[in-house]
Amino acid sequence: MTTVFENLSAWRDERLRQTHAGLTLGFVPTMGALHAGHLSLVRRSRAENDRTLVSIFVNPTQFDDPQDLVQYPRTLESDLEMLRREGADFVLLPDAADLYADGFRFRVTENERSRTLEGAHRPGHFEAVLTVVLKLLQIAGAERAYFGEKDWQQMELVRDMAAAFFLPTDIVPCATVREADGLALSSRNRRLAPVDRERAPQFFRILSTAPTADAAVVDLRGEGFIVDYVHDRNGRRLGAVRVGDVRLIDNVSLGDARAADSRRR
Repeated sequence: MTTVFENLSAWRDERLRQTHAGLTLGFVPTMGALHAGHLSLVRRSRAENDRTLVSIFVNPTQFDDPQDLVQYPRTLESDLEMLRREGADFVLLPDAADLYADGFRFRVTENERSRTLEGAHRPGHFEAVLTVVLKLLQIAGAERAYFGEKDWQQMELVRDMAAAFFLPTDIVPCATVREADGLALSSRNRRLAPVDRERAPQFFRILSTAPTADAAVVDLRGEGFIVDYVHDRNGRRLGAVRVGDVRLIDNVSLGDARAADSRRR
């Protein structure tokens, strides 16, 4: 049975009961519009903890484009049904007025790694993400929280923030889940026009096979993508592109990319 909480105090009372009973908790923060990638996080959490909490909250502060916020898919009923079938124990549905009772006066700022890649193209994005994630981690009170590696830069920043602020929650990275053609699962994929959906898997293929980041940019543009960036950093190749009116991000291990390039030769 899945229990839904909309009141933060009620959830905290429940978490206190779990703690007194010695039950461990895994936490999966989401913005809803759930897909198989999210559900893989839920399964990982259930395997490693006594109880699993999933939050659904479309965070308004992290959208630099107001139209993007309006268009973000909201599928609460189907999300809840998927979580019930998956065996999630608890779902938290916080209200923006509760999470931002301070009017977003207090914020988490990271002054180095958040300024590059996604941060350079979406000013203020990571400030909003880190702030809401810190709030949610504090509210959840979980032993472990699960984040997909598709949002690699975000996952790294959340992990570093948790360490910097001595949070007791372990940040657990989980492998990207992909369609059979390689496209990373994302809530944004449902907005792709049919012709763009056919082209989108070339993003992953090129990231995986191009010999260098610069070569990947050339190949992506040749396939008709608008490229925000492709960058090799700390053993990963990270990229962001636009196909049609949808922006996609992805990343691959440089070891995998070099192996693919070697096979291509």
